Amino acid sequence: MRKFFSNAVASQYFSFYVTLILFVVLFGAGSMLYEGFFSLQVFLNLFIDNAPVIIICVGITFTIISGFGGIDLSVGAVVALCCMTLAVLMRDTSLSPFVCMAIVLVIGLAVGALNGFLITFFKLQPFIVTLGTMFLCRGLTAILSRDSVPIDNELYGELAFWSLPIGDCFLSLGAIVALIVVIVATVVLKFTSFGRGVYAAGGNEQSARLMGLKVDSIRIKVYMISGFCSALGGIAYSLIMLSGYTQHALGMEMDAIASSVIGGTQLMGGVAFIPGCLVGVMIQGTILTIISFQGTLSAWWTKIVVGILLCGFIMMQALVNEHKNKLMRLSAEDSANDKKE
Repeated sequence: MRKFFSNAVASQYFSFYVTLILFVVLFGAGSMLYEGFFSLQVFLNLFIDNAPVIIICVGITFTIISGFGGIDLSVGAVVALCCMTLAVLMRDTSLSPFVCMAIVLVIGLAVGALNGFLITFFKLQPFIVTLGTMFLCRGLTAILSRDSVPIDNELYGELAFWSLPIGDCFLSLGAIVALIVVIVATVVLKFTSFGRGVYAAGGNEQSARLMGLKVDSIRIKVYMISGFCSALGGIAYSLIMLSGYTQHALGMEMDAIASSVIGGTQLMGGVAFIPGCLVGVMIQGTILTIISFQGTLSAWWTKIVVGILLCGFIMMQALVNEHKNKLMRLSAEDSANDKKE
């Protein structure tokens, strides 16, 4: 039994299992405490309400995996910039909403490429670089308009209210896009050479370079993915809000980072599981839903609980890494003893 538990802790999916169990416990607790909580639509609402965060969380996870202190603090500001750009383009031009969305995605890629270039070629800390682009994007959003700009395009409104029927329930377009992003990202990281390169660069950059991997190229692509996901998350956010505003998505980068870590991503890089990030976002959504059903507590309790969970998962990761290192030392000692015999 002890050996089984030791092997389970050493598994690369241990954090994901803990996160999944925590989600089941929270959702189960809400179902027992509040009537109407245990329903398919309440479960689907976790995807609908948190679609932008899910998409952004995937992009941020790529940057964290890549190592070198990888992080992207600009994602929330990119979301706001993309929402405002969409609103202004559809207000002041006759461009199709699909053309406007394509322009927004290019903006996201450009911001990601700028982050990746500065971090890679000038060896700057990702925290500082992405903090700078965060202020840049917020400033550009304010230049476009300081006031809220509604999106009243008829076709875009139809996209916002479109839903996929699932029995008596429904799933929004943004939620479907978020799930597709999660699936694609999981496949890319698990089954492609680029994904294996991202893990290798984050696990040990020097070894990755000795293996012939183009670490600099991988890192730039990772930040471009994060920028693209931020822009796509901005589109999903605009489908919910149907407006552009300078204060949109304030603090969303912190929600995404917290969800990623709770989902099993290690801040030192090289370790992550995308479905775990999805569950991490759903845990935050479940906590907020429980608070909504309760009716008297402030929504800020969500931040308090998430903060406690975040600290707990970081400590758990440290203990798990220490356990893995201990197992590696024991294995090395056993191998050395076998050679002596």
